[in-house]
Amino acid sequence: MKVLEFHELKADDSLRLTFKGAFNPQVPLERELEPFFQALEEHASEWLPDVISGKHQVQYSRPSLWKALEERRGERTTVGYLYRTKWPALEMSLRLWFPPRSPELDILTTIQPLSFFADEERCRHFVEMVRAWASRYVVSHAAAHSMADDQLSGAPDFGRDEKTSRRDGFDKIYEVCWLNVFGPKLVESVGRERMLSTPAWRVEELPNGCVLLVTWPTAADFASDEARKAQARAHAHLRPDLDFSTVLRTLRERSATLAPVEPHFHPDVAPLLSRVVDSAASHERQRRIAEFNAWQPPEPEEWSPADSALPPDVEDPTRTLEHYSNLAELLVALLHTEVPSVFDATPESLTDADFYFWREEFPASRLRETIEKRAVPAIGAWLGEVLVRHLGGQWIPRKKLEETQVLVGTRVWFPFVRARHYMRSCQSLLDYSLTRLYRVAERHRA
Repeated sequence: MKVLEFHELKADDSLRLTFKGAFNPQVPLERELEPFFQALEEHASEWLPDVISGKHQVQYSRPSLWKALEERRGERTTVGYLYRTKWPALEMSLRLWFPPRSPELDILTTIQPLSFFADEERCRHFVEMVRAWASRYVVSHAAAHSMADDQLSGAPDFGRDEKTSRRDGFDKIYEVCWLNVFGPKLVESVGRERMLSTPAWRVEELPNGCVLLVTWPTAADFASDEARKAQARAHAHLRPDLDFSTVLRTLRERSATLAPVEPHFHPDVAPLLSRVVDSAASHERQRRIAEFNAWQPPEPEEWSPADSALPPDVEDPTRTLEHYSNLAELLVALLHTEVPSVFDATPESLTDADFYFWREEFPASRLRETIEKRAVPAIGAWLGEVLVRHLGGQWIPRKKLEETQVLVGTRVWFPFVRARHYMRSCQSLLDYSLTRLYRVAERHRA
């Protein structure tokens, strides 16, 4: 069963739910969690998990989940992971904490894309599910919101940094999300009357003293100006020490940062930059697009006019060309699992290699000595092979690799020099991309 892995999907915003509720460890687990799964299966039919990941991946069912939780059970905790094989993508962790720690049902749920929750009825079902959970398992605080907006807040735990979270728990309201459940202690600290009079789309007192608060009908619309005003009004009401205008200004700034930006990348490297952008966290994606729209890759400098080419200076050119071929094979051996297209040495495979080296942060994550001795010669030889195969290039062998050239049209190119520039840093992988050099050489071939 192939589950939808978030890291394999195009970067997109998600709805993230955090829920930590008390449970009774004296009651058999199947019976204690019955209300939890009943609400999940009733209200999450469109995004219900269909895979359980424990020691093995198995189809979702309650008996399979009990078995997975038992297999992973430790002295104080157990955890199960739930996924989907179909759109929308889901990652859900269900962790149980046992005595001597306070018994806790800890749920972290992420559903991608957030646009799935543009439908009001779908959002209503989500709210009803959380309401059922919070009515049965008393929480200190639970919340659901855009993951990108939460990360953009600078404290990706609904307004609190990790140090504050560990020290104080939910001692006050740091952030108001699209959906919130405030536990009895937090309600009393704000004042139950004030809490229940919050200007919001839905405010409801639950039987156990918790309060459910939803700022806006749909989660996907959180960044609209009206939704931001509702969010700011609720936050300023619950925190009279905060100024409404200041809260709203901050929220609007976050909305502006997340607003879609149309890509206008340099055509030589557009396929590469699109993949770089798609791999960025959703809250960073629009900023990266804007940066790359303004960025221009430097003109390649690793060339000379053909009439000033250095002549061959090796005793056995055939043997030297075999050496270049062997060096290129080293790169194929290094990348063939992650980048299968390197076997073909096509122009498209140059972009695949560029993205692989960038994603792996190769210049920063490998020993400099290894890069200089092995990676640079292999990359240079492979780049030269692509120029020869697809642009009709001709090797001009030299004793020194950095002097070796490939003649293409009216220019000679220095692939090993390019490879050395390329491997200087992670930024150099973009500034000196293999793709960029090939496209310029292609234009000058005539």
